[in-house]
Amino acid sequence: MNEGVILGLMREALTVATLVGAPLLLTTLTVGMVVSIIQAATQVNEATLTFVPKLVGVFVVLLLFGPWMMATLLDFSAGLFANMASYGR
Repeated sequence: MNEGVILGLMREALTVATLVGAPLLLTTLTVGMVVSIIQAATQVNEATLTFVPKLVGVFVVLLLFGPWMMATLLDFSAGLFANMASYGR
């Protein structure tokens, strides 16, 4: 296994990880910012108020994007295992 193959696999793994994690991270960022703006406007500074909306947001995103996330991870894993014999050369 040469350096080019390893770098290609790492690049693909990081790309898949970024694609799979992006919907969850963007949802929590958006919900957190909205709740923070509401807290600043109402001057209610309670740290636990962001937990429930973020939890609901992540649940909704997992319901919507879960099948796509699973398919992306399965495609990456299947490609990795299918080409494993050629990586050893």
